[in-house]
Amino acid sequence: MFKTGDEWRRQKELEEARKAGLAPAEVDENGKEINPHIPQYMATAPWYLNSDKPTLKHQRNWNDKGGDSDKWYDRGAKVYQATKWRKGACENCGAMSHKTKDCLERPRGKGAKYTNKNIAADEKVEDIKLVGFESKRDRWNGYDAQDYSRIMDRFEQLEEMRKEIRKKEELDKIHKGEKGAKEDEVAEAGEEGGAAEEDDETKIKDDEEAGFGEVKKRVRTTAGGSTGSVRNLRIREDIAKYLLNLDVNSAHYDPKSRSMREDPQPDKPAAEKLFHGDNFVRSGGEYSAWQSLTVHSINAHEKGLDVHMQANPSLAEMLYKQFKEKKEQLDGKDKEDVVAKYGSAAAPVPEDVKALAASERYVEYDRTGRVVKGVEVKAKSRYEEDVLINNHTCVWGSWWRDGQWGFACCHSTVKNSYCTGKAGESAAAQVDAAMLANMEAAAREKEAADLKKRQESKLNDYKGYNTDVWGSEGPDKDLDPKKVDAAMKKLEEREKAAMEGDKSKRKYNSLEGAGGEHVTPEEMEAYRIKKSRGDDPVAKGAGTDGYDLL
Repeated sequence: MFKTGDEWRRQKELEEARKAGLAPAEVDENGKEINPHIPQYMATAPWYLNSDKPTLKHQRNWNDKGGDSDKWYDRGAKVYQATKWRKGACENCGAMSHKTKDCLERPRGKGAKYTNKNIAADEKVEDIKLVGFESKRDRWNGYDAQDYSRIMDRFEQLEEMRKEIRKKEELDKIHKGEKGAKEDEVAEAGEEGGAAEEDDETKIKDDEEAGFGEVKKRVRTTAGGSTGSVRNLRIREDIAKYLLNLDVNSAHYDPKSRSMREDPQPDKPAAEKLFHGDNFVRSGGEYSAWQSLTVHSINAHEKGLDVHMQANPSLAEMLYKQFKEKKEQLDGKDKEDVVAKYGSAAAPVPEDVKALAASERYVEYDRTGRVVKGVEVKAKSRYEEDVLINNHTCVWGSWWRDGQWGFACCHSTVKNSYCTGKAGESAAAQVDAAMLANMEAAAREKEAADLKKRQESKLNDYKGYNTDVWGSEGPDKDLDPKKVDAAMKKLEEREKAAMEGDKSKRKYNSLEGAGGEHVTPEEMEAYRIKKSRGDDPVAKGAGTDGYDLL
């Protein structure tokens, strides 16, 4: 059914009046009032339901066949009480509703099967099938409110008894301390004492406060982890750990366990820090001693000693104690040996040594530390210092040159030599100069001999002629090396001009020379030297690979 604009407007005004409390709320088909604050798009039924009256039936589950939340076991219901034990019944209590291994009564010395006494009644066994989603997961299904009332009654009775006992104790204390006290003062004191005890109960005790930072671990779980009741809380006036340093790269904070193992402020002075990290507490106390003991037992076990920290802690502790004693003895012995060999500066100086060390020498120094008057006495060690031998004025090793040590007074490099003073220094300089001059002269003579040898070898090369160039007979006279060099230079210039394409220096098909002799022996020799023989395997010494030349 469709509504006109006026009908919609009147309905809107009526809804506003109901929300304001000026008009009564609508009533559905079951006689229940409809909340006027429900939105219109939820309260209006779809058109295909043809609903003329206000209703919320379209918002309910039509397939709901009724809940089963009222179904539960009939607790404590008994079916039958037998007087004699029956076959198939529980051998412990005599009930037929369960087996012997499922019996919840305490194990009897002699079961009901043998005594036929105190036969338990059969329990009412019910098969309840919960179909609904909520009823399957309802934790309070079957809860009896009377159980809680009984618990409250018992608690109130205990509280009354506790107050009476406290009041009696306070009265006894006052009677023992002040026998002349009045009854009204005693009553007031008893009431105040009871109130004080009640206030004390609300306070946290020392042992509970000590376990306030305790984190209990799950033992029978796969992943372990802490329980839901983590008690390492903080005082509300203290700053939270994760607010001490807001840098992302600072100490990691674990929100699950509320722990921050590292120090969030490592650069801050220790006196100004309120929190040093959880590891600071874990590594204090006897932790270092326990860690040393554990490391010692592990090392001892690796070296073949039968010791284990968890299997036999007493043996591990005893061995570690013996190890420390032996180590202290060895360290003390080493220290005594060093002191006996080198002495100890911290040891007191004997009186006779002090008397020998005393001196009447007077020394004056200027502002720069130089001696002005007197002779400075240097501290002597047990080793010899400034010992001068063989008339030397300087010690051995005071002069060095060319990898040799010597005396600075005479420049002598022989340790047991006699000092010759300045004359020896000048003589050593003259010897060095003469040696240097001799080495230079020898080098020049060697260079001249090498040059002469090279020239002779070059001249000898020109004396031998190749029959491939001259035939069976060579020139009548020896070649001049200078002319051969000039011919080689001239040949090189020709080759260079030919490579560059300069043909102006030589005409086509023309020969150079005069007197009918166009080619001189020197030019022939130059041509032989410069001739390229890359295709000749014998020229380069390659040989004939085992074949003889024909």
